[in-house]
Amino acid sequence: MEKVSLGLRENWKQFTLLVIINAFVGGMVGLERSILPQIAEAEFGIAAKSAILSFIIVFGIVKAVSNYFAGTFANTIGRKNLLTIGWLFGIPVPFILMYASSWDWVVAANVLLGINQGLAWSSTVVMKIDLVGEKQRGFAMGLNEFAGYLAVAVVAFLTGYIASEYGLRPYPFYLGIGLAILGLLCSIFLIKDTQKHVQAENTVSTIPRLENSFWDTTWKHPNLGSVTQAGLVNNLNDGMAWGLFPILLASKGFSLEAVGIVTATYPAVWGFGQLITGKMADMYSKKALLFIGMLLQGLVLLIFPWAIDLSHYIILSALLGWGTAMVYPTFLATVAENTHPEDRAVSVGVFRLWRDLGYAIGAILTGIIADRLGINYAVFVIGVLTIFSAGVLGIRMKKTIYPSDFK
Repeated sequence: MEKVSLGLRENWKQFTLLVIINAFVGGMVGLERSILPQIAEAEFGIAAKSAILSFIIVFGIVKAVSNYFAGTFANTIGRKNLLTIGWLFGIPVPFILMYASSWDWVVAANVLLGINQGLAWSSTVVMKIDLVGEKQRGFAMGLNEFAGYLAVAVVAFLTGYIASEYGLRPYPFYLGIGLAILGLLCSIFLIKDTQKHVQAENTVSTIPRLENSFWDTTWKHPNLGSVTQAGLVNNLNDGMAWGLFPILLASKGFSLEAVGIVTATYPAVWGFGQLITGKMADMYSKKALLFIGMLLQGLVLLIFPWAIDLSHYIILSALLGWGTAMVYPTFLATVAENTHPEDRAVSVGVFRLWRDLGYAIGAILTGIIADRLGINYAVFVIGVLTIFSAGVLGIRMKKTIYPSDFK
């Protein structure tokens, strides 16, 4: 029988492959980050912000539901199989975006993209947590999210540049074809399932089982519930940034290339920052990191409407990225720290369900506010909500959780 060991060093080959694959997953989102709102206005004549943001609403809902099912079926179907299925749904996306004849086709592409992201990203997250054991989960999640969101930034910049040189379609989406094919082939032929690592950790874990993984993760458990609401608000403001920042910058006369720089700065700092903040989550108070990170995001968003020139937007995008970097790997490390190995995949799925519903909620809320009051008001409101979320973390989250605290 093959001996199974937990740890980053012991499993570095599989871990590295999963990091690379997650970069491919992130790159698929980066395809849309800079240019899809401009395509809506320039090619389909859509002016209403709420209508433009419809692709984010659909993406967020579908990804959220896919996250939940990825967690629910991870122990039965297997992590590797879920990863492979996720890539099968991703293959058609760049082709649809290249040749869509109406905005409805773009929305349909985001249904497939949401399934791809929910299944593939969730699978890589859970598999990395399985491999490394309890001591290096923050660092592992930092590497995972670094790869994913750095790829978002790189591809967002590249698509913005390609669009400025060769047009909005089809050339920017050629990148997606390569990413999807590489992701699928690597998942099929190179990745091994991690269920045996879960079984190995079961023998040493002292964390109590959750009575109801869905409700405990959603709110009942003080730590899991606090993290879940913060995750939802974090992606709520990310959905706003995704949909409205390109429109805001374009309305102020910035070129497509400049928009690409600003929209890439945020996920680039977010991505690189997690190499540091992921390790910090293993060393310092997770509560403090989460509180400071959410507070910083909220303050940046309050200032954002007052920015004037490109340098201001770049600095603010960098600060927003750093605040997000502080919380993103810490979210997942906290979920893993507070769940038994057998509950972990389900709890990660529930957390990611609510977190990614933030995309849809953020797009709906900010679209309505932007259409009625203007983009600056929408950004301000989301900033206030983000600061409120930081307050919930500061008041409710505890350093140590005992079963009697939430039963």
